[in-house]
Amino acid sequence: MKTRHAHLAWTIAAALFISGCATGPDGNIYVPPEQKPESRKDAPIPPEVRPKDSPIRKSEQPPQSVPEVEDEDGREESGSPSYQEQGEPLSPAAASLMKQADTLLRQDNPRAAVSQLERAQRISPRSAEVYYKLSEAYVAMNRLEPAEQFTLKGLSLAGNNTRLQRSGWQLLADIRRANGNTAGADQAEARAAKL
Repeated sequence: MKTRHAHLAWTIAAALFISGCATGPDGNIYVPPEQKPESRKDAPIPPEVRPKDSPIRKSEQPPQSVPEVEDEDGREESGSPSYQEQGEPLSPAAASLMKQADTLLRQDNPRAAVSQLERAQRISPRSAEVYYKLSEAYVAMNRLEPAEQFTLKGLSLAGNNTRLQRSGWQLLADIRRANGNTAGADQAEARAAKL
C-alpha cells in the first residue's frame, strides 16, 4: 500500500513538473500565433540542415539562369546550351534503368518512368541520353517546361556526338512546337538540320 502511494506521488509530481515546463513566461500555457517559433511545417529548411535526399520546395530553389551561347553570327542566343567537348558514356546500370523506363512509358506510366530515370541520372549525371529520356517522360505527362529544360541540359552534355546533338535539337523543336513556340521550334529544327 505504501509503495502504491509513493508511486502515485511520483506520478503526480512528474505531471506537475511537465505541465510547468509547458507554460509560457507568464505562466500561461496558451501561446498566441505571433509568438509561435519558426518551426512551422511550411517554413524553409536551411540547406545546411536539410537532409541530402529531402525534396526542395520551389520557393527554396535558387534561381536558375539559362546559359547563353553565340550563334553563327556571333550574337548571343538565349536558351541555347553551352557545350562540353566530350559526352559521358551511359553506364550499364543507367542503361538498364532506361530500358525499364521505356517499358513503363509504353505502358503509359510516365511517373514510374521518371522515378527510374531519376535513379539513372544519379548513376550517370553527365550523360545526355538520360536527360533526353527524362524529357520524353515529362512530355508524356504534358509537362513541357521541365521537358524543355531537360532537353537543354542533355544538349549541353552531348559533346561532339553529332547523333546526340541532332536528336536533342529535334526533341527540343517538338517540345517547343507543342508548347506553341513556333519560332523557337523552327530555330531548333534549323540547328538539327545543320548537323
